[in-house]
Amino acid sequence: MSEGWLRRLRTSGVGFAFALGLLVAGLLQLPFQSLAQQQAVPAAAPKLPAGAASLQDLSEAFASVAEQVKPSVVYIRSGQKAQTARRNGPQARPRMQVPPGMEEFFRGMPPMQQQEEPRFREGSGSGFIVSKDGYILTNNHVVDGSDQVTVRLLDRREFKAKIVGTDPNTDLAVLKIDAKNLVPAPLGKSSTARVGEWVLAVGNPLGDNLTFTVTSGIISAKGRSLALPGQSDRSIQDFIQTDAAINPGNSGGPLVSVRGEVIGVNSAIASQTGYYSGYGFAIPIDLAHRVMDQIIAGGRVNRVAMGVSVQNATANDAEYVGLPEIRGVLVQDFTEDSPARKAGIEAGDIIVSIDGAPVEYVGQLQQQVAFRKAGESVKVEVARKGGVHKTFSVRLQEVPGAKETAARSDASDGADDSSEDAAADIDLLGLTVQPVDREAVEQFELKPEQRGLIVTGVTAGGPAQGEIAEPGNGGPDILLSVEGKPVKSVADLKQALKGDKSGDIVTLRLYNTQAKAHRIERIRLGD
Repeated sequence: MSEGWLRRLRTSGVGFAFALGLLVAGLLQLPFQSLAQQQAVPAAAPKLPAGAASLQDLSEAFASVAEQVKPSVVYIRSGQKAQTARRNGPQARPRMQVPPGMEEFFRGMPPMQQQEEPRFREGSGSGFIVSKDGYILTNNHVVDGSDQVTVRLLDRREFKAKIVGTDPNTDLAVLKIDAKNLVPAPLGKSSTARVGEWVLAVGNPLGDNLTFTVTSGIISAKGRSLALPGQSDRSIQDFIQTDAAINPGNSGGPLVSVRGEVIGVNSAIASQTGYYSGYGFAIPIDLAHRVMDQIIAGGRVNRVAMGVSVQNATANDAEYVGLPEIRGVLVQDFTEDSPARKAGIEAGDIIVSIDGAPVEYVGQLQQQVAFRKAGESVKVEVARKGGVHKTFSVRLQEVPGAKETAARSDASDGADDSSEDAAADIDLLGLTVQPVDREAVEQFELKPEQRGLIVTGVTAGGPAQGEIAEPGNGGPDILLSVEGKPVKSVADLKQALKGDKSGDIVTLRLYNTQAKAHRIERIRLGD
């Protein structure tokens, strides 16, 4: 047999085997088909495997919730005019028809000046109807800066929407449309939602092609805070984390419980690609409801505050004040004329309750305080060193409008260039420090009360690594006090640490020269 025939046999072998298989299968089926035709007995309904009934119930619940909620969800298109600059050059010359052979006469002519038409930047997102008279809740970033907003309903009706008001600090906005036969979404309670519960996310991911998409997942966590671009120190963050798929375009859509109630407003994702990677975040509906009510009532949000800068308590904080579990928020610093400081609260205190209600983390504290009335007093319980608990009455004040203040220090005040106190290694803290000099005062615009010991190095693997910032790594920090004792020299620091030993926890007050903010750190001393 020739090589050509062998090649043809090899290449046709798969087809031949496939045909043979079909033939055999057909022959084998003939008796069974004939037998089935002869007996013609109706087949019994398949018996569900164990547990399948409950899965079927869950599936039915998801389908029912989706049918109930989708008519309340809206697709939002926002637009903003962007005027382009006047340009000269080859790109600005209008196109013209030049007769063949005449191109030479038009070479070298100066370009004509042209004003380009204004361009229109478009964006899209989601929202949901909250009342029969046309109010819609969405994210601020969906409509921020928009000149016009269009809303499309599930039944394809479209309406021009009015922006009633926005609140960048919670990333929420309220729209209004003039429409009839609207279906508002039922609002639930995010405070009663539990980690592990099933939820559905409804929205319009990736624009116009995937509108009114429903995805499912669980509540992965509650009380999350995120480092979001553009956030201010007044931002309230208390996110619900979910693994229900959320993508760009889902922003503003509802996160819904299996009871069909909205428990959150989908707002953000954590991703290295910009698309869903398993971590979605929603604003709790309890918070959103408060903001929405104020916007509808007056077009803006009024807030009050205690005048404190806080962060979540750490394990060292809890041990230092004798808490049996890690909870509460650490008071870092105070605003000017802070009502909390006037009441007697001190930097380093751990706030554990407001009016008897436990405070677990920062977002919870913010929500317990922010939406009360100016002049109202609250009972603030704090924990201090050694397990001491004290309660203070703090009269809340209205949060002033955002103002940028740049207070420059007097460079001639407080810095002593003649100091012989050189840089020193402090082994208990794992730090290298030196007194603030005149150059540092000018470079960092330090006020007199911000002049202590500048951190010039942090020991790798030492007790302060990751807690205190050195130059080029988020700093430098300036150490202001230890256990409430001011430190302006290395001698002051050594005296403040006198009597402390390895394993003890000490309270440090610091000023960060990059963030221009004071804070408290509790460090367990090393060897």
